[in-house]
Amino acid sequence: MQYDVLIIGAGSAGLAAALTLGRCLRRVLLADGGRPRNECSPGVHGFLTRDGIAPAELLRLGHEQLRPYETVEVQCLRIETLTKQEGGFRATGRGTADDAPFALTARRVLLATGVTDILPPLPGFRELWGRGVLHCPYCHGWEVRGQPLAVYGQGRTVTGLALLVSRWSSDIVVVTNGPGHLTPNARRRLRRHKIRIQEERISQLIGTEERDLRCIEFADGSRLERAALFLHAPQLQRSALAEELGARLTSKGAVWVDSGLQTSIHRLYAAGDTTPGAQQALIAAAEGNRAAILINESLTREECPR
Repeated sequence: MQYDVLIIGAGSAGLAAALTLGRCLRRVLLADGGRPRNECSPGVHGFLTRDGIAPAELLRLGHEQLRPYETVEVQCLRIETLTKQEGGFRATGRGTADDAPFALTARRVLLATGVTDILPPLPGFRELWGRGVLHCPYCHGWEVRGQPLAVYGQGRTVTGLALLVSRWSSDIVVVTNGPGHLTPNARRRLRRHKIRIQEERISQLIGTEERDLRCIEFADGSRLERAALFLHAPQLQRSALAEELGARLTSKGAVWVDSGLQTSIHRLYAAGDTTPGAQQALIAAAEGNRAAILINESLTREECPR
């Protein structure tokens, strides 16, 4: 099977890229590897014309709008290997439903595989993730505005996030689960904005049946009632394909791309949460669209040499 473009990952970035490339009459395979990162969230916010839409519904609409483009195939595939060859790449893997092996070639590859969040190994964080435990005030701050909030973490990361979240609430407590490693200046800045600090060890988060946060329970048995908790969780790439090919990664583990969204590997592109920068569905979709345009122009230059 020979394709112009293989898109790995069918979230906002991958779907947007497939749509644009379909409109360019490019033969595209969109490899849908499974469940999206934001599936636990009740809604996608800040997405123009789709504010508050359920993540699954946004993806359903994206797939539906690909149907008129006959050159675009969408398959449930797990890409296991990606190797360079003359003029492009060879990919192998298995179907996610039937485990059937396959192999294909593509002139260009776009990685839109996203990231995995590494949550603290404490009871309640995973269970409440996406509703009572949140990662982005731009995505979820409006829904919990004016309510008592907590911000979890240590050092510079928690200081910056707490000051950012203070835009949405005047009642914020930083919880550090032990020593917060906060500088005197950080503590002054938090005090100035009336943000309290609790450095007691956390035993668990207690939530409701709807997965909202009810309170934070500390190791000494005391409880702090909060409506939601924000944190910047460490992240890992959901796919190791870029690293296995030798593509350059940033110091934070994102796949490095140049101004044209091309990785350090020629003909290998990346977009969405896979790359550095802000992580929002609308931004990922815009990057997927832009990557598709750049890929099409690259292929056109190859087909129409001077």
